[in-house]
Amino acid sequence: MRWKRERLGLPDGDFLDLDWMSQASSRLMIISHGLEGSSRRPYVAGLARAAYRNEWDVLAWNFRGCSGEMNRLPRFYHSGATEDLAAVVEHAARLGRFREIAVAGFSLGGNMTLKFLGEGNPAAAHVSAGVAISVPCDLQAAAVAMAAPSRAVYMRRFRNDILAKWERKRRRFPDQIPRPDRSRHRSFRDLDDVFTAPIHGFGTAENYWAACSAKGFLEGIRKPVLILSAKDDPFLAPSCYPVDLAARSDHVHLESPERGGHVGFMDRLGSDADLWAERRTVSFLGAHVGAA
Repeated sequence: MRWKRERLGLPDGDFLDLDWMSQASSRLMIISHGLEGSSRRPYVAGLARAAYRNEWDVLAWNFRGCSGEMNRLPRFYHSGATEDLAAVVEHAARLGRFREIAVAGFSLGGNMTLKFLGEGNPAAAHVSAGVAISVPCDLQAAAVAMAAPSRAVYMRRFRNDILAKWERKRRRFPDQIPRPDRSRHRSFRDLDDVFTAPIHGFGTAENYWAACSAKGFLEGIRKPVLILSAKDDPFLAPSCYPVDLAARSDHVHLESPERGGHVGFMDRLGSDADLWAERRTVSFLGAHVGAA
């Protein structure tokens, strides 16, 4: 199985790089990666292979600046950038090849997926069902959780990757991007308050978190949706698990196994077997989407 890359131009002059795995199926799974990920990350590739083996075409898209080439504008991607996911869904629908489209997202991409399905975006009409894996549905609470000393190793990796990109961006737009400082910009609050929020029009980290957290949009979801988040996920806070809403919703389903970590679920039954989250995603979407 090989990826075929396509560049999608956006109305604002920027672009998204899309990776396709096609077998002339009439159903398509669109996969959104996580923070500082890409379409080539193992967790994306694993789900793509599982979907392909079950007769899906796959489109794994790269957020702005995540495909290996820096995007053109001062902005990047963020947790609530559903306009970009909508552009991908609309592009796939315009091709006229797919009878049904499903969406799946990991972590930040899962939050984006849930927000997209619940905010009333017209492009969501093309989507039959969705799955969100290891989702920080409450961005503020997740940011607080990630600031704990026990999460320092994870936070350091994210901070270094994010600041390196902001430094590259600042060299192109020195009047619009603040200078990254690794000694001061240490937490998600720092990063979102200085970079993400003001550059994307939210002003402050609190405004950004409030506007983009998927938990505020779950009530609006009218498609079958499955949230898979392990109870031992170190990136999530208790409020990231919408237990009460899922219990009363006809559309939002929550499954929280005891173990699985963050985008982990390492339970292969054999060397070539799919992970549990991959099997569960394919099973759920297959139950709500017609046969290929």
